[in-house]
Amino acid sequence: MVGCAHWDVAAAASQKLKRAALPASLFAASFVMLVTAFVDPAPALDAPPARAPETTPLPMFKNPRAALRAGLESYHAGDAATSVAALRYAAEGGEPLAQWKLGRMYADGDGVTRDDAKAFDYFSRLVDHFAEEDPDPRERSLAANAFVAVGVYLRDGLSAAKIEPDLGRAFDLFRYAATYFRNADAQYHLARMYLDGVGVKRDLRQSVNWLELAARKGHPQAQAVLGGLMFSGEAGGGATQKARGLMYLTLARDAVAGGGANDQWIIDAHAKALSAAREEDRKAAVALLEDYLRARN
Repeated sequence: MVGCAHWDVAAAASQKLKRAALPASLFAASFVMLVTAFVDPAPALDAPPARAPETTPLPMFKNPRAALRAGLESYHAGDAATSVAALRYAAEGGEPLAQWKLGRMYADGDGVTRDDAKAFDYFSRLVDHFAEEDPDPRERSLAANAFVAVGVYLRDGLSAAKIEPDLGRAFDLFRYAATYFRNADAQYHLARMYLDGVGVKRDLRQSVNWLELAARKGHPQAQAVLGGLMFSGEAGGGATQKARGLMYLTLARDAVAGGGANDQWIIDAHAKALSAAREEDRKAAVALLEDYLRARN
């Protein structure tokens, strides 16, 4: 488990981020919350609108907040052309949700031609903003998501935006989001860097600590990696951990069942552990799983 020491890390990281400007080119990944905090309830943001032309004229709005509202309403109605123009107006006016939504649309090719460089630009504005100003409660999840996704792109690099990998910076961003926001995605990515020795010296104990935090939040990738380490005995505890490892692998498998090819490794890891488990380990895993689910309900 990670103790209070990590909050000291968060405070230090926060001061560090506020003293030094973050890179001017940063990116963020998928995020689904926060719409209701800014606008009236509306259909899910994932509703697929039609593709919008890149040259849609920019209309005039009363203010950026009004443009944000109009953009989201147009998006939900399937009018991506109007949506993009309105969201651009709102984004230029400093509306974080508009910047995030445009970044997500360009990153996914959702209603526009996919353009990672444009997505990177919109998400970088978010990270720069939240490095200088603490988010209010409505924006915490959005901010955490921005820091995590920026870390992913800095870890891997982004050729479309001519961004070279920066493992040290990626590590700092993951650690900040993992401690300050207690974000499960950040905790998982931080754990993987410790586990793989990427951007930081390999530290299995630290990796397991962060994986446990993310796994308890229901993060399937963290559950799968932690379960595999427990089942193999690498996480410590030897044979006594096999049942708990199989429990986490089962939770991860169930969470991604029917998902895409990117999650196949989780299904394969569960199948491999299940076939290698003894009957007593399987029965113990079932009992642990029942207790886990009962505690969460």
